[in-house]
Amino acid sequence: MFTKSAPVYQSEMLLANILSLASKAREAGAPVVWVQHSDARDLIPGTPGWQLHPDLIPEAQDLKLMKEKGNAFENTKLKQLLAERGVGSVVICGMVTHGCVKNTCLGALAEGYQVTLAGDAHSSYSKDAAALIEKWNAALAEAGVRVVKSAAISF
Repeated sequence: MFTKSAPVYQSEMLLANILSLASKAREAGAPVVWVQHSDARDLIPGTPGWQLHPDLIPEAQDLKLMKEKGNAFENTKLKQLLAERGVGSVVICGMVTHGCVKNTCLGALAEGYQVTLAGDAHSSYSKDAAALIEKWNAALAEAGVRVVKSAAISF
């Protein structure tokens, strides 16, 4: 997604915050789950455009999950993976604000998780990214998601 014609909004901050959250989660013994979306159009598994950004390197203990729907809980084993580890709350970050991030937050709420959205660790490559981030941070907070800055999140 970092190779689209429109640049990812605040990409350096996004990557730094995601890496910080993953590091804090590992230090606390919380599982880190890397979710990759795939589709037949432009996110084809194994192709360069599908790969995680080169700065995002999962560690051996991290979990990896493939999905084909916007909600990472839909038609995946995410709920099972979290249940096996006794997880009752999730922290969500990543791409794309008005797609997978929004849908996974709402999916996690529907599954009964306490949901925290790192309000400064999700983005999009849309020209309207800043407005979309503001809109969905507010709408998801109203829906019951705790929206906070990455630095304030602990595991």
